[in-house]
Amino acid sequence: MVLGSGRIWVRTGVLTAIVLACVSSPAGAQSSIGFAGGGSVDPEQGYVGVFWESPDIGGAFRIRPGIDGGFGSDLRLGTINLDFIYRLPLGGLPWRFVTGGGPAVVLIRLTDDLYDYGTEVTAGGSYLFGFAHDSGFFTEFRIGGGNVPALKFGAGWAIKIQ
Repeated sequence: MVLGSGRIWVRTGVLTAIVLACVSSPAGAQSSIGFAGGGSVDPEQGYVGVFWESPDIGGAFRIRPGIDGGFGSDLRLGTINLDFIYRLPLGGLPWRFVTGGGPAVVLIRLTDDLYDYGTEVTAGGSYLFGFAHDSGFFTEFRIGGGNVPALKFGAGWAIKIQ
């Protein structure tokens, strides 16, 4: 269990997300806020989350910090992601192939009613890929390393901010 040294990673992740959310963008560019939900394998859990996605930076490259919470398998997971993604168009279709990944901070808490084990703070990373429609609907698969769930699959909706 990490008591004090892991807190700096949580603070750094939260501060990075706030700074990225406050970065100004050109008037023509659009950022978005997305909501996702799905399931994970190892541990077997359901999860819900929210993210902010930057406008295009140098082509189809974007930054997408987010946070999600997992529940099930007698533990709770809070994951703070900082993803660097690339959106590739699929011909003339309104769909995009999304790929990327990045570091993650994971907060783990056992849900045992008899003992308080505290919260363990660890780090890891993940690779994601999926498909996004111009309307905002998306699906994604995420492969994790470290203490990040091994496989997450989900769907959601992104709302453009104007």
